[in-house]
Amino acid sequence: MKLDGNTILITGGATGIGFALAQRFVDAGSEVIVCGRRSHALEEARQKCPSLHIRACNLAHAEERVDLFHWATTTFPRLNVLVNNAGIQQRLNLRNKHAWSVMREEIEINLSAPVHLSTLFIPHLQEQAHPAIVNVTSGLSFAPLANVPVYSATKAALHSFTLSLRHQLEAAAISVVEIIPPAVDTDLGGKGLHTHGAPLDEFADSIMEQLRNGSIEPAYGFAAESSKAAREQFDAVFKRMNQAR
Repeated sequence: MKLDGNTILITGGATGIGFALAQRFVDAGSEVIVCGRRSHALEEARQKCPSLHIRACNLAHAEERVDLFHWATTTFPRLNVLVNNAGIQQRLNLRNKHAWSVMREEIEINLSAPVHLSTLFIPHLQEQAHPAIVNVTSGLSFAPLANVPVYSATKAALHSFTLSLRHQLEAAAISVVEIIPPAVDTDLGGKGLHTHGAPLDEFADSIMEQLRNGSIEPAYGFAAESSKAAREQFDAVFKRMNQAR
């Protein structure tokens, strides 16, 4: 993937993995827009990286996703890379009663938003140079962690969607990349829950290097291991299922 000269929109880009990638894309010579739900976090991100463009947006709502698309493509007509990074993670014991609205929000942000945004942006991206859609999934796409059941399911679904998206966009020359993180030391799910995870800078540096080298599935640590388990068989089945279509 070309790292310089892009105009990139990163969802969930104010903190964590999204912000780490945003900083590195800026350093590589790209213009970067980040969006997120919290205005104060976006302002803090811009203070740390003054060239960032910011936009407050709650991706749980379809109408705000449409507004984001129209604003981004009007304000930045050369936008050529969409990074679907925004996500939330909730620890849920399914034996207990949970409001559907809690689980629905997780599904909307983690799955509906990247599917919706991808389909909104495809016609625009087809008209740009070096277009790409980058989906951030998880090592949990391949083997779920049972105490985050909805999160694991949304990431598995996003991985599946990414495979189909790459297959369908091959003729359109839009690169489709899947970043596959392990647990990373961020505030995903709440402060202090992922301090056991991979150091954020170490992870982000590795991902950028893999992108620079042309990887379409950059992964790190345990996620790299889990994403390749039995992969030969899965890839062969996928190819056989789709080659006649």
